[in-house]
Amino acid sequence: MHPLSMAYNDDALKARLSSLNESSDSIAAVAQWIIFHRRHANRTCTTWLERLREAPANKRLTLIYLANEVVQQSIFRKKEDFVVAFSPIIAEATATVYRGATTEVQDKIKRTTDVWRTRNVFDKTVQDTVEARIAEIDRSRSEKKGGLLGKSLFSGGSDASAPPELQPLIPLQIAVSKANAAAEPATTTANQDFEKLTDPSKPAPSPPVYAARLSALFKSLSSAESAVAERIKTRQDLVDGLEKLLATNRTALDKEKTQQSTLNERRETIERKKAEVEDAIMRG
Repeated sequence: MHPLSMAYNDDALKARLSSLNESSDSIAAVAQWIIFHRRHANRTCTTWLERLREAPANKRLTLIYLANEVVQQSIFRKKEDFVVAFSPIIAEATATVYRGATTEVQDKIKRTTDVWRTRNVFDKTVQDTVEARIAEIDRSRSEKKGGLLGKSLFSGGSDASAPPELQPLIPLQIAVSKANAAAEPATTTANQDFEKLTDPSKPAPSPPVYAARLSALFKSLSSAESAVAERIKTRQDLVDGLEKLLATNRTALDKEKTQQSTLNERRETIERKKAEVEDAIMRG
């Protein structure tokens, strides 16, 4: 039996992903088997992402190289299944590998994403999202190295220089910023993909490709919806915190106005008594 014709199932796929090493021969062999079973593209990409998340840091780059080999070979063979299947998840996967990686590995990831842009491997919206996620990680790292003004919104914790009353709001604002950074590219990509796939002016693809694209769009929309739901939750928490701070300050303001009124009345009383005493002294 030809090695490529071996039956496709989850165990077979996981075994090949587990045996993958950084050699070009290993990557090419696994890529060929995956492409041979391209009708399982969505299932393969889902399992690939799960494996990438679970893999140790030194194995993750190889999985990115595998995805690169699969999509580029698919394009060469004029098969879109894997380009479509990888599009909704490639930005998240790339960011997962890039975050916390060594500078050397990060440079290799950037070179790979540069190739994707140069060769138009993914749609522009997908490519822009990949690069935006990487840029956000770089910016976060850079801000962590700064002072108060350069403090990263993504660094967590609280700022000892902030007034105590504002300390509870800092983690809430951080959560909003993180949720916004995740939701914005996800919603942009999902909406653009929806408009593109439902555009009546464009010819419908073949049923297998159309089904794959619909499945990919469903995942993209679900992911975007979850990201927006998380953003709403974090922003509501921030609004609740701000309203609590506002209520505290309104109560303090009312108390201070009462204090001001009392002090004003007492000052006027003393002023009158002072005038009376001085007038008595003048009259002898």
